[in-house]
Amino acid sequence: MDLFNDLTGKLGKVQDVYIEMLSEVVTDEKNLKLALFFIVFNPLFWNTAARLEYKTHFLTKITGSAKRGCYVLAVTIFSLGIVRDYFFHQALMQQPTSRVLDTDAVRKAGMVLSAFGQVLVATSMYQLGVTGTYLGDYFGILMDNIVTAFPFNVSNNPMYHGSTLTFLGTSLYYGKAAGVFATVLVNLVYNIAQQFEEPFTAQIYAKRDAERTKKSS
Repeated sequence: MDLFNDLTGKLGKVQDVYIEMLSEVVTDEKNLKLALFFIVFNPLFWNTAARLEYKTHFLTKITGSAKRGCYVLAVTIFSLGIVRDYFFHQALMQQPTSRVLDTDAVRKAGMVLSAFGQVLVATSMYQLGVTGTYLGDYFGILMDNIVTAFPFNVSNNPMYHGSTLTFLGTSLYYGKAAGVFATVLVNLVYNIAQQFEEPFTAQIYAKRDAERTKKSS
């Protein structure tokens, strides 16, 4: 009974913290709404554009080559990411600082998480290159082998995980509850995107391998 009461008390404290942080979010702030919009829109856009390219080769036809088409998509995705990050940072500056998060320990944790997130993103891009990072396989630009070196030996999707950690770390550094809740949405959207991307990418490589086997037989 004591254990049950202790557990109930701890859960109650967690709930109280959650409710307090939620009450600190200014939900009708314009920059926050725009940041949330681009958090959802960006993965939807690049998945839609990439699949359309795979089926119709519209970017390849417009630019004259698969590689140039992939670079156009890369620039577009990167630019949308800058817009999203801009509104996210503007939103954080407009949001009140959370009493719960306004501590040196939270700020230091935020710095560590953000730095590690950036390492995951940067090293992922280094390992994959531009075409590997920005959906080159949908253009028929396939890698010869699966990358297993860091950061892929610590994360199955370091780009998404690193981005999520960066959002969370930045939010904690500034002590903004709105940023923490926005990070939950970031994680949710990325997880949904993975459910569409990973099977489709696996299908692309399986088709390539089947064609190679057919040619060699």
